[in-house]
Amino acid sequence: MTTGEMGRRGLLVTGAAGALTLGSVSFASAATPADGADNGGAQADRTKTVRGTLPPGSPDYVYLPVDVPSGVRELAVSYTYEKTPVPAGTQGNALDIGIFDERGTALGGQGFRGWSGGARSEFFIRADAATPGYLPGPVLAGRWNIALGPYTTAPEGLPYAVTITLRFGPTPASPKPVYPPVRAKGRGRAWYRGDCHIHSVHSDGKRTPAEIAALARTAGLDFINTSEHNTSSGHSAWDGLWGDDLLILTGEEITTRNGHVLGISTDHGTWVDWRYRARDNRFGHYAREIRRAGGLVVPAHPHATCIGCNWKFGFGEADAVEVWNGPYTLDDEVSVADWDNTLVSGASWTPAMGNSDAHKDPDAIGTPQTVVLADDLSRDAILAGIRAGHSYITESSAISLTFGASGGRAQHAGIGERLRVAADTPVTVRLEVTGAPGCTANFVTDQGTLFSTELPASGSGTVEWQTTPSYAAYVRAEVRHAPKAAGLPGPLAALTNPVFLGG
Repeated sequence: MTTGEMGRRGLLVTGAAGALTLGSVSFASAATPADGADNGGAQADRTKTVRGTLPPGSPDYVYLPVDVPSGVRELAVSYTYEKTPVPAGTQGNALDIGIFDERGTALGGQGFRGWSGGARSEFFIRADAATPGYLPGPVLAGRWNIALGPYTTAPEGLPYAVTITLRFGPTPASPKPVYPPVRAKGRGRAWYRGDCHIHSVHSDGKRTPAEIAALARTAGLDFINTSEHNTSSGHSAWDGLWGDDLLILTGEEITTRNGHVLGISTDHGTWVDWRYRARDNRFGHYAREIRRAGGLVVPAHPHATCIGCNWKFGFGEADAVEVWNGPYTLDDEVSVADWDNTLVSGASWTPAMGNSDAHKDPDAIGTPQTVVLADDLSRDAILAGIRAGHSYITESSAISLTFGASGGRAQHAGIGERLRVAADTPVTVRLEVTGAPGCTANFVTDQGTLFSTELPASGSGTVEWQTTPSYAAYVRAEVRHAPKAAGLPGPLAALTNPVFLGG
C-alpha cells in the first residue's frame, strides 16, 4: 500500500454550489507486483490511500479525482473519518461518500455511478456487480471522482482517509437489468393501498427488497415505490418479487441540503441529481426532470427536524406533499396544518399523502399508507389518482374511509373533487369509517374543525354534517386517537384530501 497526503488544489465554482477538488490520485498504466514475484503475467492489485482534513465551512461536495488506467476489472473504495468529541449543542463530524466515473461530475450529467451517503464505509464497482447503492458496469479508463460530502463538520475539522484499490483482469459480462412491470392484475377501478417512501439496503435501510416485498404484502398494500437516497441502483433489485397482488414502482429520494423530495415512479434507471441548495435556483429544473421521467414530485417530511431535512424550496413544483411520515408526531401535525393553510383558494391545490419512510425493524411498512382511487393497479392509474388527490391516508390497512358531499340536484363529489352548487345550497357531508376504535371523527374546513364526534366503540360508524359553500370553502375529514397530552390534538388515525364546495 502506498500512502499520499493530498491538500487542496482549488475551489471550482460551477453554476450552482462551489465544489472543492483535491489533487488527483494516479496509478501506473501497467501494474507490477510490489515484491517482484512472478504472478504468471497477471497485473497485481494497486492500492493508494489519501489522507487529509476538511475544515469547517467546506463546500457541500469535495471531489477526489482518481486517474484509472486501462485493464481495470474492479474498483474498490473504503474510507474512514474521525468523529472527534464536541461540546454539547455543537455538531460533530459526518462524512458521506459516492463516486462518478470518467464521464465527469457535471450536475445532471451521465457520470453518476453510486452513492451510499454515510451508510457504508466501503464499496466496489465492476461490470457484473456492485455494492448496493452503486451501479454495475465496466470500469473504463479515465478520470473518476470520489465524491465526499461533509454533512456536518466539527470545529477542529474533519480528518479523513480514503483508500482506493484497482483490481486488474478481463472485464466480466454485464447482465441486462430486469425491472418491475408497470401493471399488476388489480381489481379494476378500486381503492388501492400503497407506501411510496421505503428504504432498502440500496441506501441507508437494513432490509432487503425481498423482506420489504413480504412486509408490504403483510401490511395489506397493493403497491410500493422504491425511494433510495440519491441513487437508482435499487430499480433492478426486485426480480421475482412483484406479482398480481403487488405493483412495484421505482423512484428516488432526492436528498438535498435544504430538504428531501420523492421522485415517485420515475422511469426505470432514472437518476436525479441532488447537489444543490435552494439558493442555487436549480430545483425547478430537476422537478421537470422528474416529470419528464414520468414521475411525481413530492416533498418529503417538510417539517422534519433532522439537519438538512426541512423543506426550503416551496411547493410551487409539487404534485403532492408528504404530510404524514412514519408514526404520527408533532412535526407531522405541523405539516398537516401548513398544508391545510394552502387549500383556501381551491383553484390550484396540492394533494396530501402519507408514507412510512421505513428503514429497518421496527419501522412498519405501510404506517402510514396512502389509499388511492384508481382505474386499475397500474403505474399510470396510481399516479393519476395521487396527482388528482383522489386519496386518503390511514395508519394501517385496518382502517377504511368513504367520504363525500352531496347537495343541489342529487349532485355528489368525492375526495379530491368539487361539488359545484350555489353558495347558499344546503350540502350534506358524509363520512363512513371502519376499523378505528376509540377515535373521534372530525370535519375540517377553511375556518378550522367545525364538527367533531366520537365514533362507536367498535370503531365503525357513519357521521353526517350539514353546511353550505358560503360557510365552508372545503371540507376534509380527520379520524383521531384520544389526545396524549393536555391541550394537544390526538394523533391522526386517518385523514382525507378535501372536497371543495361551490362553483
